[in-house]
Amino acid sequence: MQTMQKTPINPVIAITSPGNMGAAVGARLTANRLRVLTSVHGRGAASRARAEAAGLIAATDDRLAEADFLLSILPPKDAVAIAERLAPALRAAARKPVYVDCNAVSPATVRRIAEVVTATGTPFVDGGIIGGPPREGYAGPKFYVSGPEAERVTELNRFGLVIRVVKGGIGAASALKLAYAGINKGTIALGAAMVLAARRAGVEADLLQELAESQRPFLAQLSRGVPDMFSKAERWAPEMREIADYVERSVEADIYDGMAEFFERLAADFAGGKEEISALDEFFARARKLSG
Repeated sequence: MQTMQKTPINPVIAITSPGNMGAAVGARLTANRLRVLTSVHGRGAASRARAEAAGLIAATDDRLAEADFLLSILPPKDAVAIAERLAPALRAAARKPVYVDCNAVSPATVRRIAEVVTATGTPFVDGGIIGGPPREGYAGPKFYVSGPEAERVTELNRFGLVIRVVKGGIGAASALKLAYAGINKGTIALGAAMVLAARRAGVEADLLQELAESQRPFLAQLSRGVPDMFSKAERWAPEMREIADYVERSVEADIYDGMAEFFERLAADFAGGKEEISALDEFFARARKLSG
């Protein structure tokens, strides 16, 4: 039977990866005087620089497994692999961390991750992040957590994070995250796709005028969201695949599989000739001028 461990007054936090979100979350925790460890294993110079700027301490997998909370924050395609990589260190750790999977994965995927982690004797929490990376003047993002151990994570509310418990077991927090992402990022995909379709048909100026007249708040939302997506499309594509897995039924799954292919195309264009990216950038630059 698993023994409940008492969380120290100032818990040590481990973050699996110093990506944009992971480094920003780590920076907020270090600003609240916590010691934050991270892995730079296989990471490039940019990731190492982000970790250093955020005040994160480079650590081995064995040291990550000795933290009080281990937050898995990385692209969804890597969520299972990192749990499998850390499993030997977690199994060997005398004092287990609370492993919180914060990635945009489907309930089915998070249950697979939970099986890997709990097999090592490590307590597991399902998590989902809604909102952008922490920054000055912005209280978010929100970390939604679920599962039998979820209440333990609310301890991090004392250190600058916003933790909310979702009723339900493992999979509930991930379900909420993907439902939100399916609406928010799905809307961005639809907006971008229709702007490109209007451009091909030669009616983009008319579309812009109509949106400015009848859908001004929505146009403003797209004018922020679509350009912000360009550098993230590569990461959003596998998230759409997870949403397709989450919605289960074939027609709905086809919608999000199509969005995944669309984001993959935009990601390739962003890395290459930027033909479609430039068209979208131009359209929404005009939209921002129209909205004043």
